[in-house]
Amino acid sequence: MNSSVDAEIVIVGGGICGLATALALHRKRIRSLVLESSEKLRATGAAIIVQANGWRALDQLGVASTLRQTAIQIQGGKCIPLSEVESKEIPFELNQEFRCLKRTDLMNAIANSLPEGTIRTSCQVVSIELDPITHYPQLMLSNGSHLQAKVVIGCDGVNSITANIVGLHPTKLLLFSTCVARGFTNYPNGHQFASEFVVMSRGSVQLGRIPVTDKLVYWFVTRLRSSQDSMISRDQVLIRQSLMESMKGFPIHTMDMIQNCELNSLHLTDLKYRPPWELLLNKFRKGTITVAGDAMHVTGPFIAQGGSASLEDAVVLARCLAQKMNSSSAKNMRRERKIVEEAFDQYVKERKMRILWLSLHSFLIGKKLDTQSLIVRFIILAIMVVLFRDPNGHTYYDCGTL
Repeated sequence: MNSSVDAEIVIVGGGICGLATALALHRKRIRSLVLESSEKLRATGAAIIVQANGWRALDQLGVASTLRQTAIQIQGGKCIPLSEVESKEIPFELNQEFRCLKRTDLMNAIANSLPEGTIRTSCQVVSIELDPITHYPQLMLSNGSHLQAKVVIGCDGVNSITANIVGLHPTKLLLFSTCVARGFTNYPNGHQFASEFVVMSRGSVQLGRIPVTDKLVYWFVTRLRSSQDSMISRDQVLIRQSLMESMKGFPIHTMDMIQNCELNSLHLTDLKYRPPWELLLNKFRKGTITVAGDAMHVTGPFIAQGGSASLEDAVVLARCLAQKMNSSSAKNMRRERKIVEEAFDQYVKERKMRILWLSLHSFLIGKKLDTQSLIVRFIILAIMVVLFRDPNGHTYYDCGTL
């Protein structure tokens, strides 16, 4: 590509997906510019569960070995339905690599591997339009300045400006009836928990607990949304108080874990998702603009694949773009655009069915939690038995090499 514009490739959003995409492109010797709206890189949420498929992507990005040193390997798991009579443990297997990473550790590992000047903070994109003459994207920033690019990759999350351009309208995002609180609890003298993923449930409340290190534990709590949540979510003391009230009847050690959590790690969020059928019908591209990560396929957290799927997106997108750019020598602007469009179409072709299955599985679990109807639950369970018999099935996916 030529350098007749402000930036060849612009990535909107400096979260996990945006940074991973920039690093994947860098590994293929393709330069990009990451625009992050915040004053500094920030991790939304406390931790991220990375399963085997996500680790394959991190291996390709060249940061897996560093990150493995920051989190212990989870050996197995168990579900514990809590009842008035007896709590029965139901074990489940985790037969491949499974770790829980601090989001800051993951983002720092990726950002530190990027060339200086790749990330530009305090750059909020407010609109993107295609230039009527060049047909290249033109980005308007919140400070009133314009940025001309040849390629735009939207990794700007749930409320994506870029997704709207390619037809993934924010008005079509739906809400599950449940919300989720996430946080860390630090045990200075070490915790006594085994290296396992434990899920406890009582009524409509569910607690998940995963050790990150021998002193740090990540946990999440899901419960039904309430009318006060918009106010509660702004105050971490209120979030903790709300959780303590929701978790009455849970074991004492879990209540202590919430009570003694790191307040600055607490987040309470609604669970938005894009319906699976919308993913099936969308082309995910307009000209030389495409999307990745939550901007493309935001789902509920019920199968813990959102982060790993975003890492897969980064690897596949960079590979497709590099293959087309290396195999063709563009002699004019039109041919240059055509190369990028073909690369993006190949990327979408590779990713569409993958993200559709992930989205459908998460959607079904979310709806099973939402509904009060035993008949609807039975129907959902029957569908899941047919389509998703192996609970580890998604982890076998390999995004391939860069």
